[in-house]
Amino acid sequence: MNQKEINRSVFERNIKRGLDAGIISFNENELRIAYNCSNNFKTSFQNPEEKVRASYFSELILDYGYQPQKIGVEIIVPRRTPNDRADIIVYEDDELKKPYLVVECKKDGITDAEYRQAIEQAFGNANSVRAKFASVVAGNTKTAFDVSGFKPSERTKNVISDIPVKYGKAPKYRFIKGEDGKDLEEVSRDELIRSLEKAHDTVWQGGKLAPTTAFDEVSKLLFCKLKDEKITAKGKTYLFQIGTHESPEEVYKRIDSIYQKAKKEDSKVFKEDIRLDPKVVYNVVEHLQSLAIGKIDLDTKGVAFERFMEDFFRGKMGQFFTPRQIIEFCIKMLNPERGDTVLDPACGSGGFLLNAMDSVRKFAEANYDENEAWQHWHNFAANNLYGIEINDQIARVCKMNMIIHDDGHTNVISTDSLSDYSEIKKIHQNFKKDYFDIILTNPPFGATVKNSEKDYLDHYELGKDRDNQKTEILFIERCIDFVKPKSGRIAIVLPDGILTNSTLQYVRDFIMERCEIMAIVSLPQIAFTHFGAGVKSSLVFLRRKADNEKLKEYPIFMSIAEHIGYDATGRKDPENDFEIILEEYKKFQKKPKEYAGC
Repeated sequence: MNQKEINRSVFERNIKRGLDAGIISFNENELRIAYNCSNNFKTSFQNPEEKVRASYFSELILDYGYQPQKIGVEIIVPRRTPNDRADIIVYEDDELKKPYLVVECKKDGITDAEYRQAIEQAFGNANSVRAKFASVVAGNTKTAFDVSGFKPSERTKNVISDIPVKYGKAPKYRFIKGEDGKDLEEVSRDELIRSLEKAHDTVWQGGKLAPTTAFDEVSKLLFCKLKDEKITAKGKTYLFQIGTHESPEEVYKRIDSIYQKAKKEDSKVFKEDIRLDPKVVYNVVEHLQSLAIGKIDLDTKGVAFERFMEDFFRGKMGQFFTPRQIIEFCIKMLNPERGDTVLDPACGSGGFLLNAMDSVRKFAEANYDENEAWQHWHNFAANNLYGIEINDQIARVCKMNMIIHDDGHTNVISTDSLSDYSEIKKIHQNFKKDYFDIILTNPPFGATVKNSEKDYLDHYELGKDRDNQKTEILFIERCIDFVKPKSGRIAIVLPDGILTNSTLQYVRDFIMERCEIMAIVSLPQIAFTHFGAGVKSSLVFLRRKADNEKLKEYPIFMSIAEHIGYDATGRKDPENDFEIILEEYKKFQKKPKEYAGC
């Protein structure tokens, strides 16, 4: 499948197949659709549900072998209300007297409650016309039922993996690796985002779980999904799916077996069991089972997961998320290479680390053959990316985010970055002074470390003889200590008060004593407002000096970014000053003393 096809949604691809086969058609402006079926139905194409119906109608004919002349669209169902209609009915006979399958179509992204309502609607219609099977389709979420073989009230035991092909027998399992027509579907970025949102809403249960807990549980199931895609052999059925007549308990047991194996292999990431009711796991599997997440290219997948996480983190946990535009600018300014060790001591959901990995990956893919490129960036991800996150749940989110992006999670730990090195090294021996080539970070602002609460404040030059100190100030010293003397470089987000307040001159003096200031880029007030943080900030780029290095007066690159690619609400802004600033900085680097600015 080429990239153009992949960028299309599953609906769009199916509709194109239907158009090519002549079983559906549009009028000139594509506002109305015609179904070449038993009742030659025509209707508006403006309703989102119509896209789903047109897609599934095409599948019924092209994939399942049902004849268009035995299919009716928008058929009146004889019930109490004369105007009740079934979206699609497939008949067994030419006279259209024996309904076989009733289909209920809903737009993508409906809630679980709306989906359950659609199931009841499908059953009502199927029972009224005495159809053998019913199917509910809402975007990529599909559930099929054996209606005739069970009591009218049954909604679980009569679930089947898929509708029969050509009036045959329902298969035990729908998805088989490598088998034409039965393998998982490559979906578009927007479809992936919607599927992730549906999975999260199912787990969140309208607020029964804390948002972070819900995200944690989704991450566990998502890992099981990705693991299953990887380990399933060709010709074998996937484990992450719902089989015919399987109970939620049976599905849960199979998914949990994947997870328990992962716990043994990587106990640092997977510490706790899946803490969800089997029915919730069952519903998540419904939403995700058809997707080939592992096959989605990393750029598409990366943007999808970022959009999903951004929507989740905004307003809930904004302190753990740095916008992509700021991250990408910092990475382009410091340009990490394969041999560089990269650290984010406040890594949150892992944005800096993932984008550093992406930068190295894109370089490798542009300069080496496929196998060499894969080795190049995977070695970097496994051995050169390091993160510390104080919140254990968010550390797991970061690790999962990296696993989803093809790994690099091994060197992410959960602890307090400001604690003594000896304590950090107990967890991972490479977290030591003078070790890292590059630090990229957006440390927490505003919190205060009190001497009465933490025993390490006196160990900091910027904390000695003080009752308390701001975390962002201690992070400056910790970052400088973490990088290598002479060559270590730092990109850090700092509140403007550190750069301007007269009472903080001692902090600026400390920075200048220990570092060369490479650049300062002032961010607009709106940079973090859509994540609930309104502190005016700047990006500060530093190089740690050698121990005995003395610098004469030197020029510092300074710039103001007024537009950064998004507005105060987080919506895209076509203007982005970062691109211009980066070009100017490159000019400055070549001849800093002669640079006149713009």
